[in-house]
Amino acid sequence: MLFKRKGWLRNEFNEKLLHQLQLTKQEWMKQKSLIEKSFEPSDDILNELKVAETKYFFLLREAKKRKVNL
Repeated sequence: MLFKRKGWLRNEFNEKLLHQLQLTKQEWMKQKSLIEKSFEPSDDILNELKVAETKYFFLLREAKKRKVNL
């Protein structure tokens, strides 16, 4: 009984990870396109881009560690 629940929980959290990964990638791409379109991006916008990029790569690394496939 315990092993079935453990596998079920793992699958649920893997799905949440993939969903969060997709949302983070969209946010990163949105920030990136905003900066490409602006003439002089402010430091705050550049920092937000770097944070979004870092979050995306962190989640991507976690997905690779868990061996989760899309």
